Amino acid sequence: MAESADPATPRASLHGQWSSRLAFVLAVAGSAVGLGNIWKFPYVAGQNGGGAFVLIYLLCVFGIGLPIMMAEILLGRRGRRNPITTMALLGREEAGSQRWALVGVIGMACGFLILSFYSVIAGWTLHYMVLAAQDTFAGADAAALGELFGGLVANPWILTGWHTLFMGITIFVVARGVEKGLERAVRIMVPALIAIMLALLGYSISFGGFAEGLDFLFRPDFDALTGSSVLAAMGQAFFSLSVGMGAVMAYGAYLPQEESIIKTSVAVVSADTAIALLAGIVIFPIVFANNLDPAEGPGLVFQTLPLALTKMPGGVFVGTAFFLLLAFAGLTSAISLMEPVVAWLMEGHAMRRGAAALLAGGTIWALGFLTVLSFNVLADLRFLRGTFFDNIDYLTSNIMLPAGGFLITIFAGWVMCSNSSADELDPEAGTVYGLWRVLTRYAAPVAVVLVFLNAIGVLG
Repeated sequence: MAESADPATPRASLHGQWSSRLAFVLAVAGSAVGLGNIWKFPYVAGQNGGGAFVLIYLLCVFGIGLPIMMAEILLGRRGRRNPITTMALLGREEAGSQRWALVGVIGMACGFLILSFYSVIAGWTLHYMVLAAQDTFAGADAAALGELFGGLVANPWILTGWHTLFMGITIFVVARGVEKGLERAVRIMVPALIAIMLALLGYSISFGGFAEGLDFLFRPDFDALTGSSVLAAMGQAFFSLSVGMGAVMAYGAYLPQEESIIKTSVAVVSADTAIALLAGIVIFPIVFANNLDPAEGPGLVFQTLPLALTKMPGGVFVGTAFFLLLAFAGLTSAISLMEPVVAWLMEGHAMRRGAAALLAGGTIWALGFLTVLSFNVLADLRFLRGTFFDNIDYLTSNIMLPAGGFLITIFAGWVMCSNSSADELDPEAGTVYGLWRVLTRYAAPVAVVLVFLNAIGVLG
């Protein structure tokens, strides 16, 4: 594409705008701060050597994740429509082809599929919050907690109930619109999420094992760092920011024109990273104080930590707060995953927001039954990568997300002319813009390809 082109006439959002930069930062940070930060980051760090992994993770977040997030936000604000229409409009303006709408299709479909199983897993956090409040974990040993978790996933009726409640809350929030629904929700939930984490941090400091937890998390042990660890850090950095699934692009469409994409992106990435690190600071001291294994894996949250909570003074409060924290994190991500589909239904099919939210949410809810049944009734039905849940998780995480992220960087870095991208980012931020353009054109696409190759086992 030529390096000069007249920038498109600024469009107005059809669905309103965020009232301030803070609202946008809270919304996108809430989207990025999902279960992946609080649930997945600590155990991935634990499995890959702790401090050295965290150092590589931080480099990847700001060197790769930040440029991709800036690219997705600028595309969203430039197009001011749902991701599919945005990429069709920009594709026609910048490359003379509407086929770039495929980027929006991939992102929206990915978010749609992710939410179908994410809602089921987020429902576990609601269930465990109730169990913690009822002091169910008291006196339980590892075997009993394992049976408790096994009983939950083996019961399709319980899973369906919590899945239904979680999706119902998500539909309600999205149906209320940008300012009354999305913005009001994140203004309450994200500060509440941070407040709960800080309260848990104070508890973690006073309970013991804090120095050992900090040492594990921040002391680099490069002997434990392998090529797989580096790729895991790169993948975690990419996936934790929610880029490539349409949510950030959809939220970017509501960003006021006068707000700086550079400053807001840095604020979002900093908040997301701080919460991921804070989760590790909260969890690892509890793990070490109870002589648990920091590399426990996915069971760290739902099986290992409840065991620790039973031994802690005030365990009922701490446990309830922790699982409420997870529920808030899940909900802020869920509303961002559903918003692009709702915007597309409203713009392309002239639906009212309430009806669009019900249709999108109801379809996602129905698809979620296949994930529910993957843990019990259909657990023995395996194909390709395993159960239905295994296949959808693999398809979205390892193929669709990298594909969406790669195409976004190619379009923003190579297809969109420099005048257009500079006009959105900040024409006066010469050095920062130049660095962003280099990272988006070269470093980010290569990194995403490496993440993809590692995810499908080529580099394993």
